[in-house]
Formats: sequence, structure tokens, C-alpha cells
Amino acid sequence: MAFYRQAGSIPRKRHTQHRRADGSLYYEELMGADGFSSDSALLYHEQIPSAIVEARPWHLPEYRTAPNEPLLPRHFRLPELFADQEWKRHDVVTGRRLVLGNADVRICYVVAGSASPLYRNALGDECVYVESGSARVPTVFGPLQVGAGDYVVLPRSTTHQWVPEGGEPLRAYCIEANSHIAPPPRYLSPSGQFLEHAPYCERDLRGPGPPEVVAGTDVEVLVKHRGAGGVAGTVYTYPRHPCDVVGWDGCLYPYAFNIADFEPITGRVHQPPPVHQVFAGTGFVICNFVPRKVDYHPLAVPVPYYHSNVDSDEVMFYCGGDYQARQGSGIGQGSISLHPGGHAHGPQPGAIERSLGVEFVDELAVMVDTFRPLELGEGGVACEDPAYPWSWSGPGAGAAAAR
Repeated sequence: MAFYRQAGSIPRKRHTQHRRADGSLYYEELMGADGFSSDSALLYHEQIPSAIVEARPWHLPEYRTAPNEPLLPRHFRLPELFADQEWKRHDVVTGRRLVLGNADVRICYVVAGSASPLYRNALGDECVYVESGSARVPTVFGPLQVGAGDYVVLPRSTTHQWVPEGGEPLRAYCIEANSHIAPPPRYLSPSGQFLEHAPYCERDLRGPGPPEVVAGTDVEVLVKHRGAGGVAGTVYTYPRHPCDVVGWDGCLYPYAFNIADFEPITGRVHQPPPVHQVFAGTGFVICNFVPRKVDYHPLAVPVPYYHSNVDSDEVMFYCGGDYQARQGSGIGQGSISLHPGGHAHGPQPGAIERSLGVEFVDELAVMVDTFRPLELGEGGVACEDPAYPWSWSGPGAGAAAAR
């Protein structure tokens, strides 16, 4: 993010003395990306931010994956992963279940009702889409208040916590990158301002509230980091609460963006998927499909054409509205579809004919396209719909494969 913000108490010049009322110094921390050659923030702590008194392994949830073999389109019913009242004891950090993943990105799902531990991901940025519910997300920069439809972008190594509010389940679709996540470069000027053709802009981004100094001693923080097999975990114990920042400034910070603020790009004929893009990471992109007027050519076909994304696997999370193109497939609210590179996919039988003359679609979905093949996580295996691969061929198809 090249959008500058400042909050709280900071000195007039960077890297100079910043003193509290009693004359003692605050501790300056430079949090920088890409070897301090890209976006950064300066944070001013009450305590030394590197002070720890204990460290032990954090035994992470199951992150092993299995190849998509034989190569199949797949459907995962995410609501089946969490029983009716089970969500109350889960939190957004430790309760995640891995659905799909590769070397660039992990896609997880969780239904939570409990406050998470303090947490930071040192592997990469996270983009968490809030399907339903609401939460307060305290961070070292200050708190974010988030709710249904919010993307919450958390830069790598941002210490934060998820605290559900309102007594309703917090349903979260978690995209964990091994890189940074940012708006697509084609939406930005060379100096980082959103351009006029971008479907959202700086006004739509909600940064954290004023920084909050939190009291506490011997405070644990769960850290996800590089290790054997690609990902490992450690629990640090800090002598004082790490949320002790009195002020900060810079262009690297957590923020929220609501999907309702995305302005869809439409045309006379059906537009290709890149017009729906909202974020990009290394090896993947994130798109969203929102309620919108559709194609207005007199002979337009409003549903997508059959398509083969020859360089990508496509993952669609159906999180609202009525996705007309998938009627009859078994897909519903909370479903994920995986359409791998090498398999042409598109509307279900009859969807094209039903769409003719439609002027508006009421659909809500978050799509992740990856440029390396995705593998199946334990959560995906646990909630897969075995009938989906044959859904374009009519009743009875796939019976031989099932035997």
C-alpha cells in the first residue's frame, strides 16, 4: 500500500528521539517489506519490541496436502466442517481447516465464536474474507472493526487478534499467502495512487483506529513462520503486551475493504474474469463477483461462456445471492468449487437458456486463481461432494467411477 497514514504520537522527523512525559525514550521499530526497499511503517513502542522471555513449538493444524489426482473439478461444502454448536469453542486462528493449498497460497475456512490468541503470520500476508458475523481485530497499529462482506488485509508479521462480537458465528474464508497481497498494479499510478478506471479507491479502504496500549505481562503470541515442509509454528512469550504502540506512520498497515464498495465493470457482452480482480499476490489473484447489471447487447448471453483457464486453477467461494450459472450442480451458500487447469468449465445444463433476457444478477462470490496446481487439504477431503465432477453430464453420470 502506497497510501500514507499516521496515527497517535510520532516525532517530527523519523529516526530521531521520541520521548515520553518523564523524559524516557520510546522504542522505534521499522517494519519494512522486500528488504526495506518497498513499503514500510515506523512504530513507536513503550517497551523493547524484540524482548521475549520464552519460546516453544506451536503444533499447527494439519497442513499436508494431496494432489488433485485424478484431475477433477471438485465441490466442497464448507458448512459441513463445523457442527451446529461446535463453532462456539473455535477461534479464527487455531480453528482454521485447510481446504486447498500450494507453495504460494493456502485457502482455509473457519466458523468461530471465541477470541483467538494473539497471532502473526511471518510467512506472508493474509486476506480474510468475513462471510458473516462481526469482530473486533486489535492489532499493533490499532483496532479494526469488521463485519460481513469485509476483506481484512493483514501484512506479514502484523501481530493481531480476532475477537468475535454479537453472539453470532463468525464465518471466515482465510487466504494465507507466502507473499504480499496488494491491489493489482494496473489499478495504480507509478506512485501508487488508484487510477480512475480502478473499481475501488483509497476512500474505500478503512485503516485501523488509533493505537491502543494494552496492559499485560507474560503474554503469548502464536507465530507462523518458515520451517521444515514450508511452514512451522512457534509460541513466543513477551514480558509485556506487544500492543504497546503509541504512534505510527507509513504505507504498510492492516486495512479492511468491503465487497459492497467494489464497483463492477460491465459491458455489452460478457466480460472476462480479470475485470473482477480485487487483489494480487505472487502466484495468485483474488477476484469478486458482485450484484450487477449484466450484458446489454440484444443477443447477449449473460452467464459465463465455457472456458479453459490454461495457466490456472480456479477456486470460487459462493458467499451470497443466487449464482444462476450453477443451478443444478449442488452448489449453495458456503460452497467452494475447484476447476483445475486442463478442464473446461462453465454453466450447468440449461443455465444458458434460462439467462437469456436477464438484465441483473444477484450473486456474491470470491474467486482465487492460482498459477500453480492446487492440492487438497484435510478440510477439503472432509467435505467434498463426490457427485460434482459429473454434474454437467446428467443423472447417473459418474456411476462407473463411483464403483
